[in-house]
This record gives sequence, structure tokens and C-alpha cells, in this order.
Amino acid sequence: MTVIEKLTRASHLIDMDDIIREGNPTLRQVAEEVELPLTDQDIILGEKMMQFLKHSQDPVMAEKLGLRGGVGIAAPQLDISKRIIACLVPNPEDEEGNPPAQAYSLEAIMYNPKIVAHSIQEAALANGEGCLSVDREVEGYVVRNSRVTVEYIDKNGDKQRLKLKSYNAIVVQHEIDHINGIMFYDRINQDNPFAVKEGMLLIE
Repeated sequence: MTVIEKLTRASHLIDMDDIIREGNPTLRQVAEEVELPLTDQDIILGEKMMQFLKHSQDPVMAEKLGLRGGVGIAAPQLDISKRIIACLVPNPEDEEGNPPAQAYSLEAIMYNPKIVAHSIQEAALANGEGCLSVDREVEGYVVRNSRVTVEYIDKNGDKQRLKLKSYNAIVVQHEIDHINGIMFYDRINQDNPFAVKEGMLLIE
């Protein structure tokens, strides 16, 4: 049984055992374009990836399945070298603790995503980035573009275009890096991990 056959079985829930860790050569490969029209298997894989993110953000399911919380996952992290990513960024509660009107600021399964435009302004998360495939803490600013425009194919085979800024832009750039064989710490200044260039935005 291939990896994708195992992951797309109806009964299978993706968990941390399915996620490969740094050092695995698949994480350093440039992933293959997904062929169109999409196969049922590729559509199911995308939905399973999104299901994993939802489970990882649900305290009950995360504890039951032993998941680390995630806002994005790419197919290469599952040892499948295909250009598929899923992103799920929840909106925060308001100051009174009420749930947001819209649960997510970004919820998308993207096939063959590519960045077609980006800002000159750079940005980084103030607390650094983490990754489901990296079990250690890596300190430093991961320098990215503060705004990006992404084009991708959705599960219906339709072309989509999204303009993203701030945290959502960072999440998508992190996942697109995965399908290009790039790890987040490749973007940290090795000599001065907390260097801040002029005009760089630090996102809390």
C-alpha cells in the first residue's frame, strides 16, 4: 500500500505518526505539480489534511489523537511529494470571549499554489515560527513578504486568486516553501537571527 493509499482510506485519521520530520529527504525535494483534472485521491488527501488541522485545533480531538496544533500542512510533510497545501487560521475571540462571527480568517485547500505577486515590505512573526516536521525550537526571525497574492486550483478544479497580508500571508508562504523543499529556518539570518531590517514588520 502506498503512503497516499494509506492516508486516503476512509477510516484513517492523519496523526503525528504520519508526519515526517526534518532530515527526511522528501522535505528537501521540489514537489511535483498535481495533474488536472484532480483525481478523487488527491481531493480526498486535501480534505484529510484539512481534517487534521481542524482536529489539531480542537482540544478534545488533539488530546485524543496526540496532535500538536497546526495552522497549515503540506503534502511533502506526509511523505507525498505533491504540490498540495491546506491552511486553517482561526479568528480570535473578542475581548469578552465571544466566538468570532467567522470562525476562520483563512480556510483553504490549495493545489499547485504559487505566489504571483508580493510586497517589497518584509515581515516576520515576533515569536518565530514552528513546524510540525521540526521537533525542536528554532529561534530567530523568519523573514518573509508582508503581503502576497496567491493563485491556486481548488478541489473543484477552479482557479482561485487570494490576496493575503500579515499572519495569513506568513502561513501560506511557510506551506508553499514546503512544496519547494525549503524549511522555515533557511530564512533565518544565521549570523544575527534577530536582525530587523529597516521597514520590516514584526507580527505579534
